[in-house]
Amino acid sequence: MRALLAALRFLTVFPIPGSWGSAEDDLARSVPWFPVVGLVLGGVAAGVAILVSWVAPPLVCAAGMVVLFLGFSGCLHLDGLADTADGFLSSRPRERILEIMRDSHIGAMGVIAIVATMLLKFAALASLPDEALWPTALLIPLAGRCAMVVQLALLPYARESGLAGIFFRHRPRLAALWSAVVLGAVAYGVLGGRGLAIWTACLGVAVVFSAYVYRKIGGATGDTLGAACEIVEVVPALVSALGPIGQAR
Repeated sequence: MRALLAALRFLTVFPIPGSWGSAEDDLARSVPWFPVVGLVLGGVAAGVAILVSWVAPPLVCAAGMVVLFLGFSGCLHLDGLADTADGFLSSRPRERILEIMRDSHIGAMGVIAIVATMLLKFAALASLPDEALWPTALLIPLAGRCAMVVQLALLPYARESGLAGIFFRHRPRLAALWSAVVLGAVAYGVLGGRGLAIWTACLGVAVVFSAYVYRKIGGATGDTLGAACEIVEVVPALVSALGPIGQAR
């Protein structure tokens, strides 16, 4: 239970009473719960998508869903995406990249990454029919949290110290397999064959991005975990929008 609460505390802005789940050991053991938290968030998003689509036009509905996804983590993962973009796209050596990523100021590349990610997610969601919107909304948070587990399993920690280092104490390979199974089962359950295409694309993007991260800095950081979450969250929306079910409403 403490590990689950630690995952909720780390991945969401949900209020957790007292200090439950805040110990380092709880955080270190929380990784297998990441897909469970993603599924909970996806369930909330799916319910909101159904309700909002009844009363709001497609553009307003899509914008509201994007804001909801950002609100789940208090924009923490989006901040990680911006920091990663600023560092990786700076054409600097490894140590300088890590310094740039730790800088609290945002640069042009970070702004561009945020705008591009949100624009893609918004446009894809706005193009979906009502019957495809809620299952896609269900998969988006789940896919993002599973991508974090995949990167944790594939890469070592790139810094000598830092809060995210807690999650790298044990390479969570079984947790990554568990995450892939959960994502695949849920995706197939709600979207059938299209869900399997989403599952394949999500895992592929997660692995390719992790390889890119390793090439740039030799391991992962808290920022790259957030970036992986945000990037892979776009995938279910894009695959749904580009497929037969993604015809404009």
